[in-house]
Amino acid sequence: MSALPVITAMGGINAAGRTSMHHGFRRLVFDALDSARQESTLGALAALTGASGREALLNGTLIRGLPEDRRLNLAVNGHSDGPVTLEMRNLDLPDPLPAGWRVEAINRQRSRVTVPAGADLRVPTPIARRVSAAGQLPDGFDPGALYASRNHPRALQMAIYGVSDAFGMLGIPWEQLRGRLAPDQVAVFASNAMAQLDDHGLGGMMRAPALGQRTTSKQCPLGLGEMTADFINAYVLRSAGGTGGLLGACATFLYNLERAVHAIRAGRARLVVVGTSEAPLVPEVMEGYRAMGALAEDEALAALDGADTPDLRRACRPFGANCGFTMAESAQFTVLMDDELALELGADILGAVPDVFVHADGAKKSISSPGIGNYLTLGRAAHLVRQLLGEDGLRRNTLVHAHGTGTPQNRITESHVINQVAEAFGIRDWPVAAIKAYVGHSLGSAGGDQLAASLGTFSDGVLPGIATVDRFADDLHADRLSLSSTHQEGRPSAALLNSKGFGGNNATAVVLSPDRATELLRRRHGDATLDGWRDRVAATREAAADYDRRALAGQVVPEYHFNDGVLNGDDLTVTDKDIRLPGWDQPLTFQDDRGFDDYR
Repeated sequence: MSALPVITAMGGINAAGRTSMHHGFRRLVFDALDSARQESTLGALAALTGASGREALLNGTLIRGLPEDRRLNLAVNGHSDGPVTLEMRNLDLPDPLPAGWRVEAINRQRSRVTVPAGADLRVPTPIARRVSAAGQLPDGFDPGALYASRNHPRALQMAIYGVSDAFGMLGIPWEQLRGRLAPDQVAVFASNAMAQLDDHGLGGMMRAPALGQRTTSKQCPLGLGEMTADFINAYVLRSAGGTGGLLGACATFLYNLERAVHAIRAGRARLVVVGTSEAPLVPEVMEGYRAMGALAEDEALAALDGADTPDLRRACRPFGANCGFTMAESAQFTVLMDDELALELGADILGAVPDVFVHADGAKKSISSPGIGNYLTLGRAAHLVRQLLGEDGLRRNTLVHAHGTGTPQNRITESHVINQVAEAFGIRDWPVAAIKAYVGHSLGSAGGDQLAASLGTFSDGVLPGIATVDRFADDLHADRLSLSSTHQEGRPSAALLNSKGFGGNNATAVVLSPDRATELLRRRHGDATLDGWRDRVAATREAAADYDRRALAGQVVPEYHFNDGVLNGDDLTVTDKDIRLPGWDQPLTFQDDRGFDDYR
């Protein structure tokens, strides 16, 4: 019988704030909260940012205007009619010197350089910004200031914070888990879509020579896309288990989630950390997406409202009159366990992910345009929900988290996908959420933002409305959809997380509510086992609540263990039956693969 992958924790950071304990979700639905939860949400933001005052905390979150220092520098080219003399640091002198250069030492640190007539000159100069809105981390929050970040790229700083936040919500110490699990029963699947493109990663490596700067030894290795998983293994968990990072454009989080789900269902892992950390608010990256025609430009935004200036808070308008998506940064991580392990440990069960479906688009004309693959992923997801919850459960008690980017093409194509699947399965008034209206499009982390919001809805009973849209577009295919600009009450039994990525990277995940997940576990394991789990989970929830109290008091720092517990081959005990690692009570045991029995 296949194991059921259950969600035991969720952590991270995005434009709405801290993910754990549903604080970020509550910022999305702030207006629908009672006063106590509003104050708790504000307290969580204050602890993150050091800011105070309701207005400042709310205005410093979600989609908003970029600061002036995030501008694109354009190189202005020319050449000199005569010799040009300038002073520069000796460290910045090229080696070897270009032909015709004359260098005179001023002192041990600086030289006077004469460049011959006719030399090409390139001078960086800032250009006017055409896209001003983005889903930025809360004003005042700096993940790199919370630990010894040592010139880490921003996405990796966010990953350290995000996975630490997830394990804080888990409520079970990692040392206890290492005592229960063998090294090969743990895995980390994490990455990002755009790699690390800021100055400390690949972006700095590519820009340095042209800007006359030195390339550092860290920029290339730390810039790799799978480095998110590598950092978690090396510096947070110190894990020697399974690892990897899948990339699938906007579906990257769901790609990693699919691998985790299949590893648990196949018995290849018992605990898997899944996540993505995306930091694409780099001027060059934003200019690249703008040049594609993908981003909502200020001038076009203002034209939508017939105004002189754009309404940056409403830059992303899924399924409404819109003109492009809004870039965002986000790090989201979840801890999955197989159902038996979660029940045994008394882990909290926030939901379950029975499967994730991934399909390409087939033949394409434009690599970035939508295609047919999403009909396959969403249709398969709906079928699985019907299998698990029944016809009535699918039709009356599910929610679709749309990709909902805020582009004219997406509003037409995705509404058609959801509407056609709804018609095929006899669904009417299918609730559709689109949280990019609040936090923007974090590319590879978008599915993680959707998962965090789904868990918030399961917990608080609020379905986020699409509040940035006054009126939904006339060209939607929506006769079977329920689109609302206001928050709605409801506790669905399942959410379908949908992603339509560039290049034909389509994915849809099925996420069951904690009530439906525990009901499935009761059927499989019996009432006595569930009663025992309920006794144990009380302590776990109290430990998570204690983490939250300490975080709200500013007493929590990320888990980061540099050069701590490093092992070499002599530290291992290797036999022909198993391998024992210090720090792990259980050995990695060699087992025959029964799949090869027929080949003997």
